[in-house]
Amino acid sequence: MLYPLSYRGVGADCTRLGHVSRLCYLLGMDIPQIFAETRTIAVVGMSDNPGKASNEVARYLMDYYEIIPVNPNHREILGRTCYPDLESIPVPVDMVDVFQRSENVMPFVEPAIAIGARVFWMQLGIENAEAAQRLEAAGIAVVQNRCTKIEHARLALTS
Repeated sequence: MLYPLSYRGVGADCTRLGHVSRLCYLLGMDIPQIFAETRTIAVVGMSDNPGKASNEVARYLMDYYEIIPVNPNHREILGRTCYPDLESIPVPVDMVDVFQRSENVMPFVEPAIAIGARVFWMQLGIENAEAAQRLEAAGIAVVQNRCTKIEHARLALTS
């Protein structure tokens, strides 16, 4: 079961804005806390095309976090080393930010668990209940159907 996320006590519409896992809800984690505790983000499915959402979001987040591109088709994106998979990343990763179709999420679940990610974030339009259940069982916070750029910018405006 997934729960709506609230901002400063104001309930957000779960279907419109996405949702967080039961684990986040039970731990009292929310989007501001996730961003505050994140330093390194692996962007799975990052494109070298500036017109693609993954590239735009990563460019925005680079001002605030260490961004690690993950895409087996590239060696470098935005001047950063691009890794073929999560397991190849040589540094700790706090958040795995997924730009893949919902049906293509499962192959990234076990690697995210293996590298010790604390948060698994599925971008707008991406939801996978099976993935969320497995990640939650492993103690990883899950966010689905939300955009990291939109959520971060919203928080910056309300701070």
